[in-house]
Amino acid sequence: MKEQRFVGFYNPSVILTYCGLTCAFISMFLAWESSGGDMRWSIFCLMLAGLCDMFDGTVARRVKRNEQEKKFGIQLDSLCDIVCFGVTPATIAYMIYDGDSARVFGLIAGFVLTLCGLIRLAYFNVTEEERQAQTSERRDYYQGMPITASAIGVPVAYIVGNLLALIFGMSRILPVFFSGFMLFVAFLYVYNFPVRKPHKRGMIIMIVCCLALFAGVLLV
Repeated sequence: MKEQRFVGFYNPSVILTYCGLTCAFISMFLAWESSGGDMRWSIFCLMLAGLCDMFDGTVARRVKRNEQEKKFGIQLDSLCDIVCFGVTPATIAYMIYDGDSARVFGLIAGFVLTLCGLIRLAYFNVTEEERQAQTSERRDYYQGMPITASAIGVPVAYIVGNLLALIFGMSRILPVFFSGFMLFVAFLYVYNFPVRKPHKRGMIIMIVCCLALFAGVLLV
């Protein structure tokens, strides 16, 4: 390995990964600032992180890289994913209780979500490395729900939780439902079932869904 002043690999292939991480940090900051209040912009930033993750692989494949740079990109993507789609939703799950004594349930749900996401990512890295050693074909299916599903699961939980709170006239329903939904998402991370990987048409559908979900987040 050649000597260099700074460790790491610096090329355009990782720009979107760093953008997603930036969005996640802004999302966590907004969640802490709102402290149970208006979480809409925090959720919006989380969804932006999801969009960055959706296209970072496409950008990376267009950049000429050596084997070390490819492996660095894979590891970097997973490390950013646990922050963006594990720690960030966990922060929202905790702060959405607004100082309520039941906030411990948000803490537990956030921890379980992050732990299951971590297990899922580590397992994916091992199996993906083995798969790439055997074939150069692109993966068509995931085993279990990819951790990036948090970018969709969080707004869904927020919208449904707010609607239930409105229907039953109890604002406390939102954080409770949100915590329960995050536990369900965590279960899907580690449960072994096939999930088709979205390609061009699937990505377009997901972008439309994200726009519809954010519109729903703004309206509730």
